[in-house]
Order: sequence, then C-alpha cells, then structure tokens
Amino acid sequence: MASRVLFLVILLLSVGAYAMAQPSQRQVTQQQLIWYSYNNTLLLNSKWSFGTELHERRFFNPDRHHQFLVRNSIRRKVGEGWEASAGFTYFLQSPNEPDALVRLTIPELRPHLQLNYNQPLSNLTIAHRYRAEKRYFRNASDDRLTNGYNSNYRFRYRVGIEYKLTAIREQPLKLKVNNELLVNAGKRILYNRFDQNRVYAGLNYAILDNLEFEAAYQHWYQQRRSGYQFYSRHIINLAIYHRIDLSKNSVKEAQ
Repeated sequence: MASRVLFLVILLLSVGAYAMAQPSQRQVTQQQLIWYSYNNTLLLNSKWSFGTELHERRFFNPDRHHQFLVRNSIRRKVGEGWEASAGFTYFLQSPNEPDALVRLTIPELRPHLQLNYNQPLSNLTIAHRYRAEKRYFRNASDDRLTNGYNSNYRFRYRVGIEYKLTAIREQPLKLKVNNELLVNAGKRILYNRFDQNRVYAGLNYAILDNLEFEAAYQHWYQQRRSGYQFYSRHIINLAIYHRIDLSKNSVKEAQ
C-alpha cells in the first residue's frame, strides 16, 4: 500500500515539471512574486478546531500588490486520519499584470467544503486535500466596480509529503513537497477547464511546540480565459503556523 501511495505522489509531482515544458504555440507570461501568510488554528477540543488564514501576495521587480485574502474555517475530525471542514474566504484581486495602468481591485466571495486525509508512515506523512469552492466575483466595467456578482465552481486536489529531516534544539526540521491541481466548472468557463497547477517545495521548522516557520519555492502555472495564454509564476513563500490549544484552558478552568 505504501509503495502505491508513494508512486502516486511522484506521478502527481511530475505534472508540474511537465507543465513547465511549454509548447511553442502557447503564449506564456513569466512573473515573480512573494507570498506572506499567517495561519492560526484554535484547538477547541479533541475533535473541533477553528482556523484563520491571512495572505498578502505581491509582485516583486516591480513591487506591486497582487492578492490579499482572509480565510476562516471550522474543522472536525471524522475518523482515523480524516478531517472535514467548511469555510469562507474574502479575496481581493488586483490586476494580474504588475505594470497595468488601471489598478482596480476586484472582491471575490468564496465559500468552500474540504476533506483532509493524512497517512503517517514512520518519519514520512502523506497528506491529501480535497476542496470544492463556489466563487462569486464582483462585476466590473473598465475602471470601476458595478452591481452584482458572477460565479463559477472550482475543484482542487492536493497531494503532498512531509518528511522529518532532523531535530534542531529538540524541534523538528521537515521537508514539505506537494502538488495541487485546480479545475474550473460552470457556464462561464469556455476554454480554461484546467485552471492551474501548483508545485511546492520548502522547509518547515518548529520554533516552539506551537509555532512553526516555513520557507518555500512554488511554481504556479495557470491557464487564462483565452485557453492559449498562460502565466508561469515563480513564488517565494514565507509562512507562520500558530496553534493555540483552548481545550487545555477549559480543563484548567473546570478544575
């Protein structure tokens, strides 16, 4: 079983390498970005938790804002290695071209349902994430927002591995590698059913038992609405993961 899962991981990661081998008929725009994020998890009890994410995403060279989002989710463990969650994201999208003359920011509302499954194998953990999103985009005309929203669906599958490399000051240093495929659906989607592929590789270090810092490289390959135009984005990721165990405080107060 373990060998089959590892084969699947290698196969999916190879999709990202294939995507970078771009045929000549495609028009590909290269971009460089840096993403900052803070991820907080409130552990309510042994089964329930609440998560909050803050993401700031920017172009560099030149330095321009690209995206900002706040995501909240309520999560529940539903079996051995399984977790189900429902959440909502408020998303702000600036132009996809850093030198665009019109700098209109478009809001997006994004509820989602998600399933996570983790498979521990000694020092290695294989993680699967399944997410379905309904995306509501604010209507816009030229350089201004207009009334109403248009919408579509998006389905995402991410598979990754997390491997403990060593311990530094009794805290683990881990290698994290994952690949995510995203697919669009809806009446407005004509030429870009395939939305994007994200390949990610980085190092995670637990500064404290409940506080982790992560630095990574991500390649984001995205198909545009035309079908033949693509973005190839090279991204530096800097992230903080913070867990607060409220269940311990509840036990102390009960005592």
